[in-house]
Amino acid sequence: MGTTVIPGWLVPAYSRAAVGAGATADPRDVQAAGDRLVYRWSEPTRRFHGIGHLVDLLQYVDELQQETQHPHIVRLAAWYHGAIFDAAERAAYAKRGGEDEVASAQYARDELSQLGLEAAAVDKVANLVAGLARHATGLGDAAVLSDADLAVLASDPQRYKHYVKSVREEYAHIPTERFLAARRAIVTKILSRERIYTTPLGQGWEAQARQNLQAELAWLSREDQVLLDTAALVTLTEDRALHASSAS
Repeated sequence: MGTTVIPGWLVPAYSRAAVGAGATADPRDVQAAGDRLVYRWSEPTRRFHGIGHLVDLLQYVDELQQETQHPHIVRLAAWYHGAIFDAAERAAYAKRGGEDEVASAQYARDELSQLGLEAAAVDKVANLVAGLARHATGLGDAAVLSDADLAVLASDPQRYKHYVKSVREEYAHIPTERFLAARRAIVTKILSRERIYTTPLGQGWEAQARQNLQAELAWLSREDQVLLDTAALVTLTEDRALHASSAS
């Protein structure tokens, strides 16, 4: 996660997906579009939502591909879902995170239209990208993309901890108290869902994901207590300094 190593197969995989979805542009133009996406995914502010996340997502989509109706469309949506990203945006994480699915969907429309995909295919990609803003329970391709994007939640415990650490680094500019509150809200919302994963294959990840999320909630509670204890200690120290000053 957060790796800047770019696998040699990555851009050719984009080209295959684009052509498979109906791109008719010159192969050099298709490759250039893939290169632009890799450049975006390699932005230094991306500690989690970078190349490593893209690679993982594409591999999870492949793992779930038998559940898809349009696998090339889903792969393209995976590429474009985080095309527009700004972790430094004001209160980014507290609002919706650095990924801007609406802007990314528009970017996908502009790029894929230029590559010659039919309007119906462009619409499908853009709608899948925009739909990730809610991670609402969906069917077919939408369910595959959502499950693949949330698959990191079902990682082994050590990798999950690394994921949380990377996310915190990505939003290091947000004060700890606000980050913890935002993270708690996200984790609680996911746990409140009847099912985190909706594809038949993805449902096998459910138990591990819930175990990881519950463990994170416990960690968040401990961190909240540390903040409270630290604030109390600071207040006590300030009070004692004030009393000492008054006594003298």
